[in-house]
Amino acid sequence: MSLRDAGARHLGIVGAGKLGTTVARAALDVGYDVVISGSGSPDRIELIVDVLAPGARVMTTAEVSERSDVVILAVPAHRFRELPRDLFAGKILIDAMNYWEPIDGVIEEFSKAPRGTSVLVQAWFSSARVVKSFNQLGYHDIEEDRRLSGEPERTALAVAGDDVAAVATVMQLVDDLGFDAIDVGSLASGVALQPDGLVFGVALTANELSGLLWDEAKRA
Repeated sequence: MSLRDAGARHLGIVGAGKLGTTVARAALDVGYDVVISGSGSPDRIELIVDVLAPGARVMTTAEVSERSDVVILAVPAHRFRELPRDLFAGKILIDAMNYWEPIDGVIEEFSKAPRGTSVLVQAWFSSARVVKSFNQLGYHDIEEDRRLSGEPERTALAVAGDDVAAVATVMQLVDDLGFDAIDVGSLASGVALQPDGLVFGVALTANELSGLLWDEAKRA
């Protein structure tokens, strides 16, 4: 399913930090209805959201999930297990998190996850359809690098997931928000998008990103 085909386009965001509010602004700019939550009650982030993402509606995380078919999870990585396991049942859940030791502390399970941290997110939210994306670039890149479809030198964002339909939906969202979407394969392939991964923090065009990943696949 494409969000574009769903009539009114709805997007939920869990996490009202720099990435969450940046994506909220981008989505609002192209006509999405955006609902967003932070930790605690909505009134704790209402002023922040009003300033940084005017037009987004602040709700509880449970309400964000209830009202959205697609939810971006943008909280500190060490906190995702504080959320109920069935909270996003049936939803497309975009894992936009990165594990950062200075923020998250030393979590050996995360630092040594051979198939990437998104596999751990999927295991926790087993009834959700987890897709990895929006973690590859910094929030400032997502703010500054958005371009209309077809513009030259448009930056690409990678998308990884095991659910083909969910991946297609997220790729449409990526395109709507101003980036070329590149399907990089299974959810475990998302390890290339994480810190120290092959394409983490590198702004590339679709051809450059695809070529880099293809060259790596041939060497493997």
